[in-house]
Amino acid sequence: MTNPVVSELIGRSNRLGADPRNTNYAGGNTSAKGTETDPVTGTPVELVWVKGSGGDLGTLTESGLAVLRLDRLRSLVDVYPGVEREDEMVAAFDYCLHGRGGAAPSIDTAMHGLVTAPHVDHLHPDSGIALATAEDGEQLTRECFGERVVWVPWRRPGFQLGLDIAAIAEKNPQAIGCILGGHGITAWGQTSEECEANSLEIIRTAERFLAERGKAEPFGAPLPGFEPLAPAERRIRAAALAPVIRGLAGTDKPQVGHFTDADVVLEFLAASEHPRLAALGTSCPDHFLRTKVRPLVLDLPPTAPLDEAVARLHALHEEYRAEYAAYYERHATPDSPAMRGADPAIVLVPGVGMFSFGKDKQTARVAGEFYVNAINVMRGAEAVSTYAPIDEAEKFRIEYWALEEAKLQRMPKPKPLATRVALVTGAASGIGKAIAQRLAREGACVVVADLDLHKARDAAAEIGGTDVAVGVAADVSDAEAVAAAFREAVLAFGGVDLVVNNAGLSISKPLLETTEADWDLQHDVMAKGSFLVSREAARIMIEQGLGGDIVYISSKNSVFAGTSNIAYSSTKADQAHQVRLLAAELGEHQIRVNGINPDGVVRGSGIFAGGWGAQRAAVYGVPEEELGQYYAQRTLLKREVLPEHVADAVLALTGGELTRTTGLHIPVDSGVAAAFLR
Repeated sequence: MTNPVVSELIGRSNRLGADPRNTNYAGGNTSAKGTETDPVTGTPVELVWVKGSGGDLGTLTESGLAVLRLDRLRSLVDVYPGVEREDEMVAAFDYCLHGRGGAAPSIDTAMHGLVTAPHVDHLHPDSGIALATAEDGEQLTRECFGERVVWVPWRRPGFQLGLDIAAIAEKNPQAIGCILGGHGITAWGQTSEECEANSLEIIRTAERFLAERGKAEPFGAPLPGFEPLAPAERRIRAAALAPVIRGLAGTDKPQVGHFTDADVVLEFLAASEHPRLAALGTSCPDHFLRTKVRPLVLDLPPTAPLDEAVARLHALHEEYRAEYAAYYERHATPDSPAMRGADPAIVLVPGVGMFSFGKDKQTARVAGEFYVNAINVMRGAEAVSTYAPIDEAEKFRIEYWALEEAKLQRMPKPKPLATRVALVTGAASGIGKAIAQRLAREGACVVVADLDLHKARDAAAEIGGTDVAVGVAADVSDAEAVAAAFREAVLAFGGVDLVVNNAGLSISKPLLETTEADWDLQHDVMAKGSFLVSREAARIMIEQGLGGDIVYISSKNSVFAGTSNIAYSSTKADQAHQVRLLAAELGEHQIRVNGINPDGVVRGSGIFAGGWGAQRAAVYGVPEEELGQYYAQRTLLKREVLPEHVADAVLALTGGELTRTTGLHIPVDSGVAAAFLR
């Protein structure tokens, strides 16, 4: 049975973490002290339950708590070797664990154990950080709270900060918490309810203070020409810039992107002080670990010609990389980890919005959310004072902290398609759906494109949330509809790396019964549709400069001459030759183009369910429900081809093992001798 102390802690944590005004995603930590019976001695033992490393308060469960013996944790004070060696204390936490210990203890564990109050919250509210980063933050804290909240000067998170807070709390028995310079807040209480109330009192009091004392234009006067574009125009501009920006942000290693044109971002970028403030960077460690020390800011108005904006982005990116390398060289010591990459994590485009990047969509999205937090912090600090984040050297100490490096080294190995963005046409059912699902399982972000938007969204929802898959409408026979689908893709994930031409239909008729309309429809969807999709994909991939993959789901009919199938088979032959033509043309851009030739895939196929199965069964003289087995019996392996077998072939071509293969068609037909490639 769960200890009531733990139940209270989980409830408090979830409530505090559910409101972004209180803390950012995965930021802050909470704790509670209590007793349990030691299973070895049978005597009561004092414990502290504290949110473990890497967890999120809003979604915290008991498994996310570290559980430590309070007597052993507090005994570490006697062996503490001093601030120069405080990192050694993190390893010592393992010797304080109770039982299996639960989650890995975080760097803030000392704060929670050394403060004597039974319940402690450490949070990163925008309002609290605004006071913490104001030039005269200590004075403002007194004016805001009197003696009820005390000031703790900046110190890097760790054992010494825990000692500092514990000492200040003991010297100020009237205090309910403290403002941590440059960082956030800590509150405490005798009960879980009191601790939560004290946290909220600090946060809401700071919010009111900033609102009442703040000046009208904390970011300065409006900057002429930098006003936001109209929403529709803004998204078109963002989609045009996204592949270029993603390519720049992925110079050192590929990244997934996220775009937001939230009002808070556009307001910041439309004001005259945004260049100065952006250059100062973020302050709270949780912020800059995800956003880097500062963003890249395009210094052109949103109405500048697109080619001028692209050229300027390239120039600014070179400057950014040089400046980041210089920052590293200024502060690196012989035992510093190697530089992890000099590309920006945040790119700000006035009048358009913010592009953020990370190893996956969630990381990219959260980086953007953290920069929004940083904007709110700057607004608050500038409203009542001058924004003064921690200095550059301190940022470097945290960014290249040995403990942070160790955490990164413990991350699991990326999946084969991690950081890749895939768009699959005709992906709401059958082969396309199986491909989309397989690519997502292997780490890709997936855009499910289909003629039916509702079905596309349903198929994407089956794969996962919008950090993994999105559904878009795509009539592949319409050039503007194709362009619109790709715009949605790049706004969702930053760009496109892998495209599967799968959309299709089939009309099975003898030559004399095939109408001109049949012919046109068949070729519009598959021959023309594949051309339009590949053209738009290639444009984006070339702009990104990251290479890419285009895969055609053709058919054994592209080389096999059967009867009563003139429109379908000829368009499949068209697709097959597009593979060869585009492989030859796009190779210089490191874009590989390959094809897959399945035999009839009956089960789960939208084409077969839509009438094609009945037509083919009539041609072969077999019941429709036996068509799959009929196809299997005419093969060398005597085995039916299923959608997942085609999906396996797509992964084989794109998953990193066939890096020197292009212009190839892979048969997935269980062996049809008449369709052997010659």
